[in-house]
Amino acid sequence: MASSILPPEGEQLATGWEPDLAPADSLIRQAVLAHASWAVDAARRAGKPWYDGDTWAGSILGERGALTNWVVLKQPVDPAEVVAEVARELPGDAPYLFVSPWPTGDLRPSGLGLAGHPPLMLRLPQTATTAPATDLDVRRVLDTDGLADAERVLVEGYPLPELLPFKPGALYVPSFLDASAVWVGYDDGVPLATSVAHSAAGLTLVENVAVMPAARGRGAGAAVTWAATTTYDGQPAALIASDDGQPVYERLGYLRLERWTVWVRA
Repeated sequence: MASSILPPEGEQLATGWEPDLAPADSLIRQAVLAHASWAVDAARRAGKPWYDGDTWAGSILGERGALTNWVVLKQPVDPAEVVAEVARELPGDAPYLFVSPWPTGDLRPSGLGLAGHPPLMLRLPQTATTAPATDLDVRRVLDTDGLADAERVLVEGYPLPELLPFKPGALYVPSFLDASAVWVGYDDGVPLATSVAHSAAGLTLVENVAVMPAARGRGAGAAVTWAATTTYDGQPAALIASDDGQPVYERLGYLRLERWTVWVRA
């Protein structure tokens, strides 16, 4: 009886991670590929080093701050081998985040430090949720001035101390807006909150959510997250959540799917 469920000998069985498999094979696959796209898009547009292969994608956008540079696994391969490949394909000593959707072994011998196991959270477009209220004026960025406002809030509000004192252009160049939507919340013209929506693999990836101290407790984080989440109509949205952000995202209809693993090369 058991043999009746076995496939014919020689039949190719999909694991869900083959390079030529459609992104929509699963929501997790879409989230992985969207993060891989995010890992290279800004650097590619800025003319900085990047790599996108079958097993991983990554780039070196800048020389300071791990959040500036991402490496994302696209298949469940040996992460230590990928770290060695990163050194060959993206040489130098710039810091980076190493994001694995799968559990990893100890990568400290490879020169990385464990940042944690944050949850991947996802919201389906059919989810019925009331838009959050805030007294900020949330606007989509359309020009370089707005882009500089968004970058300042991210650097000073997240914060990213490695990028202080603030100078625009370390993270965002004007062409960044060609593939991502950037949102900023203003109070009487002063930028106080920001987020980014990056569309790839049929999914909206929400990134770079930051709020200045003056806007905390005013619904600013929820409002800019909502703006990013709903930017691309009809798409599921995903994000890697921080501890502080999880309750906010849950109120917006996000569900925790699984924990990913994040390492840092400092």
